[in-house]
Amino acid sequence: MSDLQLQVRDLKIGATVYPPGEKTHDIEIVHGVSFDLEKGKVLGLIGESGAGKSTIGFAAMSYGRGGVKITGGEVWINGRDVLKSDTGDIRKLRGGEVTYVSQSAAGSFNPAKKILDQVVEAAVEQNKFSRKDAEARARDLFEKLGLPDPENIGDRYPHQVSGGQLQRCMTALALCPEPDLVVFDEPTTALDVTTQIDVLMAIKAAIRETGVAALYITHDLAVVAQVSDDIMVLRHGDMVEYGPVDQIINHPQEEYTQALVSVRSINHEEKEPNGEPVLCVRNITARYKGTQFDVLHNVNVELYPGQTLAVVGESGSGKSTLARVITGLLPPREGEIEFAGRNLSADLAGRSQEDLRELQMIYHVADVAMYPRQTVGTIIGRPLEFYFEMKGDEKRKRIIALLDEIELGEEFIDRYPAELSGGQKQRVCIARALAAKPKMIICDEVTSALDPLVADGILKLLLNLQKIEDVAFLFITHDLATVRAISDTIAVMYQGKVQRYGGKTKVLSPPFDDYTDTFCSARSPRCVWAGWKR
Repeated sequence: MSDLQLQVRDLKIGATVYPPGEKTHDIEIVHGVSFDLEKGKVLGLIGESGAGKSTIGFAAMSYGRGGVKITGGEVWINGRDVLKSDTGDIRKLRGGEVTYVSQSAAGSFNPAKKILDQVVEAAVEQNKFSRKDAEARARDLFEKLGLPDPENIGDRYPHQVSGGQLQRCMTALALCPEPDLVVFDEPTTALDVTTQIDVLMAIKAAIRETGVAALYITHDLAVVAQVSDDIMVLRHGDMVEYGPVDQIINHPQEEYTQALVSVRSINHEEKEPNGEPVLCVRNITARYKGTQFDVLHNVNVELYPGQTLAVVGESGSGKSTLARVITGLLPPREGEIEFAGRNLSADLAGRSQEDLRELQMIYHVADVAMYPRQTVGTIIGRPLEFYFEMKGDEKRKRIIALLDEIELGEEFIDRYPAELSGGQKQRVCIARALAAKPKMIICDEVTSALDPLVADGILKLLLNLQKIEDVAFLFITHDLATVRAISDTIAVMYQGKVQRYGGKTKVLSPPFDDYTDTFCSARSPRCVWAGWKR
């Protein structure tokens, strides 16, 4: 009996485009891709945003997202071509034989249902387990995936856990029905470096234990090096290179693969503080409404014009919570915030229009940060209308200029969010923040959804803007390469406290405390692969 779990032959995928003022026409976005995947093996799909990675993953479920159509080829699972399956077989396939882990857990979970109810739903509906057995399996998966309080975390609602914890819950959801194939679509995007390796090892262990095959879609070579057996490099819907991890990481043959392996190329020198700080966070202590425990404890940081403060730490350490306090979305219990020489109202409702314009934020999850029924032009144009009263041709010219800055171009102005890849959505969010011409931008994991080459370009763009506009960045991230590339000062957070704070050179130089030592020991694609015990 063959060990092949998934066979893809000459897969072609197309879409219909509706250019304004032009005739509707069809385009091909995946061009005859073929590969095999054995039971218990992981194939990593890597490439730039829009390369076709997620589109191929969806095709394994006989699904075309957002009007995308599978126009040719074959997809064989368990001895049958699923592209020829009827509706009843497709229902058994999705959530039973094949499951999916989304890039955006926040946009995939129902906010009105408890986590455990959602994790066990597919396993029960597909008659794989009784409700009692499914709940026991879910709690076991919570423990394996490193979630806190695995016996009770399922009783929480999605908004009551951090982004990284929710992403791990979604991984448990996909593994709970004991599928034959799992499509992982950027499942560790929201995880910090200190927990990412443990989660990936848990995923790999679960794959080995169950014999499940997996497609692992990512833009992070360090991740794919840890979890995959083979790697397929994609670009513009074509397979660029395909081979074992060792070959792709250490001996890439194609120029594009070599470029992916060699990033990050930025060498940002630490700048000294100049003038008065644009932001002073003083003695901030905060907790969420209805809870009895503080999530931030006496936090103090400063940010100067033209500088970048990187706030780093594991999932749940308080990074994004600090951003919510600064933006007025979560009034602190104690402390104060000074911005551009004036005290900010603790509550967003008490801030002036100038406060709102000068302090912008780019959110981590682009999927839930844009209104799905507005076009890209409307989304970017809203700050231009609100803050500068721009209209007509003046507004359109500025929108096009911003689209050019983020390397999308005028052709994207009439598209909707559903017509964009994850990386393209994040770039639109960046352009929306830039439209306000702020003094400071809070960047909450803004490059986490981007492939390495595009992320490199975005960071260079942000640094260039910083030089021109003297704008300050508070950069929330768990990526050490990003920290080294863009920061001037660093605040390392752990359990709601600032564990280590200062200039980049000082913070990243020993001696370290235990937590900072763990954080700084992560990670490059080559060294991770070399240390991976298969």
